[in-house]
Amino acid sequence: MDKGITKDSSARTAIWLLPPLPPSDLDVLRYVLDSPGTGTSALARELGLHASNVSTTVRGLVAQGLIRREPDPRDRRAVQLYPTIDAAHGMARIEDAWAELFADALAALSPDHRVALADATPALRAIGAALRHRRDAYPG
Repeated sequence: MDKGITKDSSARTAIWLLPPLPPSDLDVLRYVLDSPGTGTSALARELGLHASNVSTTVRGLVAQGLIRREPDPRDRRAVQLYPTIDAAHGMARIEDAWAELFADALAALSPDHRVALADATPALRAIGAALRHRRDAYPG
């Protein structure tokens, strides 16, 4: 890393490898990166967003060259969404910068605090699962 760039500033710089995006756009982009080939209906359902909002967001991300649409071979009325190489590279750089910051912060914790975080992992996963279940049980 360049000696003139602190870890904090490198993370902020990495974020600008992608155009500035609102949080909902980043959520959609991250989902498409994690689930290439997803459709807009599945995307809306999984993120708990209205289909019209997802369509608008996808149009904007396509216009910025971050997502591409391809016809769904099983249903020509539908499309599948794929991240572009620019989106994948930009997001990877952002995640690398944040991972470095997070690792440094964890290293600064006492051993007892690191053990407490590790011990809390199952409970945090259970909370995530409960929230997903609740979202799926009560959509919209």
